[in-house]
Amino acid sequence: MDQKTPEEATREHESTRQGAVRTALVVLALCFTLAVLGRGLSESFTVFLKPISENFGWDRGQVVSIYSLTWLISGLTAPLVGRLFDHSGPRIVYALGLLLLGSAFLIAGHAQSLWQFQLSIGLCVGIGVAFIGNVPNSILLGRWFGPRLPTAMAVVYSAMGGGVLALLPASQLLIDHLGWRETYRIYGFAALALLIPLMLLPWRAFAAGSPYVTKRTDPDFIDNGWTLVSAMRHHAFWALFSTFFFTAVGMYSIAAQIVAYLIDAGFPPLQAATAWGFSGVVLVFGMIGVSALDGLIGRRPSVLLSYAISILGIVLLWLLQYHPDVILLTGFVVCFGSMMGSRGPLITATAMKIFRGKRVGTIYGTISIGSGLGSAFGSWSGGLIHDATHGYNALLAFALASVVLGMIPFLVVPALRR
Repeated sequence: MDQKTPEEATREHESTRQGAVRTALVVLALCFTLAVLGRGLSESFTVFLKPISENFGWDRGQVVSIYSLTWLISGLTAPLVGRLFDHSGPRIVYALGLLLLGSAFLIAGHAQSLWQFQLSIGLCVGIGVAFIGNVPNSILLGRWFGPRLPTAMAVVYSAMGGGVLALLPASQLLIDHLGWRETYRIYGFAALALLIPLMLLPWRAFAAGSPYVTKRTDPDFIDNGWTLVSAMRHHAFWALFSTFFFTAVGMYSIAAQIVAYLIDAGFPPLQAATAWGFSGVVLVFGMIGVSALDGLIGRRPSVLLSYAISILGIVLLWLLQYHPDVILLTGFVVCFGSMMGSRGPLITATAMKIFRGKRVGTIYGTISIGSGLGSAFGSWSGGLIHDATHGYNALLAFALASVVLGMIPFLVVPALRR
């Protein structure tokens, strides 16, 4: 048997490494694209909120309940997604997500009652977003990026910004020209059309992961044998859960009504939608910036700084109702928009590191329920508070208190302080 020379072995190793790098980047681009689609379509409801409310004469709490249900179902579905991913692989998970999204928007285009919107945009979109969202993306990317997962997840989390930037102004333009029903139908057909190219991708190669990660060449790696039950007995599990929950409550109590808030403050509808859509640009810089700071000053200071900037954004939004000018609007979009989800990659990486092992997908998916519950409770509560007070001051105070509660675990919990 011919033996390879050292030069040939080196060339083969380098070729294998470059191939793995190329595939990893393709997987990253794919996860980013799916995240853009999922987040953009789900967040587009903030533009549909006002025309649907006016069309049916529903109050803000009723309409926002649709958006709340989306994130409630998305969070509750997360553990199921992790389990299904481990059992059936990414092709089935992502295909089911697109199928649900496409079907949901087609149904919504013909909806005539609140329960039909709750079934389509609430239930089906919520499950669909979970199936193409952060849980499957984090598991798949973990197989390719290993210790570089925080950077990879920062790129994918920034997809929320890309989706908001692309689809919020587009939604407003389509609604203005075609109406909200036809816009929903267009989104439904577009999501279903993407199913064909998605199914043809080389998923077996994508699911295999990089040999440099899956072989666990890290000599310090130890599978601690975590199970969901043992993880739930650890204080870090509930610290991460509560961080996800309260942060989502604070951010989504505002996010669901930002476009309506800006319109009520005196901005034209298209300008309001475009301004909030521009948060997609600054969100990318916020994601990458906070993740970069993680390597420079540490995780805890980076996370706390992101909370401080979010709080400043809420203050600027409060001032906008009294002084609706472009400077304050820009400051709000930069501060609040850049920090939407900016903590997500670091919290994800923290969970993956603490609970790493064979069941990390299920554990992380269960922790992610906190985000879904918080998003649902926050947006629903925000609608009720607006209807009860006929204004936004109490709502902004509620959001501010929730954001502060979200950062407390990083101040007091030992596992997150280190």
